[in-house]
Amino acid sequence: MCGRYASSRRPEDLLDEFDIVESRIQDALEADYNVAPTKEVYAVVERAPKSPAASKDSPEHPERQLRVLTWGLIPSWAKEASIGNRMINARMETLAEKPAYKRAFAKRRCLLPADGYYEWYPTEEQTLAGKPRKQPFFIRPKDHGVLAMAGLYEIWRDPDRAEDDPNRFRWTCTVITTQAEDSVGHIHDRMPLMVERDRWDAWLDPRAEGGQLLDLLVPAAPGALEAYPVSTLVSNVRNNGPELLAPLPLEGDPS
Repeated sequence: MCGRYASSRRPEDLLDEFDIVESRIQDALEADYNVAPTKEVYAVVERAPKSPAASKDSPEHPERQLRVLTWGLIPSWAKEASIGNRMINARMETLAEKPAYKRAFAKRRCLLPADGYYEWYPTEEQTLAGKPRKQPFFIRPKDHGVLAMAGLYEIWRDPDRAEDDPNRFRWTCTVITTQAEDSVGHIHDRMPLMVERDRWDAWLDPRAEGGQLLDLLVPAAPGALEAYPVSTLVSNVRNNGPELLAPLPLEGDPS
């Protein structure tokens, strides 16, 4: 799974990195080294521009946008928002069938930029409660480039808000996960699905067909990631700052 990640890049950097045509960012997010579910995050999407010239018979080419979404997908058919708390990850293997993700997979795919993500490895040491102490690891690209996590997004109409309320639509997202590649699989058996740069266009295009999309979903190339232990401070979401990414000496081998 993916339950925490780091995202410190500025919107202007993301605009250039992802060849974004339009920024829909009103207020830039602070650098976040402890992104947790229900937080606001940056997302790259492609949507048809709002133009009088567009029509159902002659749709305009979708444009690439940078938006702020909330992590925790609320399906369009949901009766209440709380379901989003359980929809932070979507398994790659069941995307095309699960009712919560099927529609979004067909038309509303996104990229969620990250510096890297965290996973916790159970050690032999025990806590006072008698449970294995878990050591957090930070996992990132070896070249320290952007990690483009595959995601889905939905637009949910809040029934408790008035028709003229500008916040009546909630934009939410989920991170797609897959089986972890060998170099990080000993820490956790699942990992965020990463989309390689040469596949960004096809993944984001809302006009792509289902068969094409499944072909894009492949695990990370072996050896592309590195993992190192970090402070247990990251386990508390109230802690935030670049110090959370500082590597610790590795005591023993988690493999």
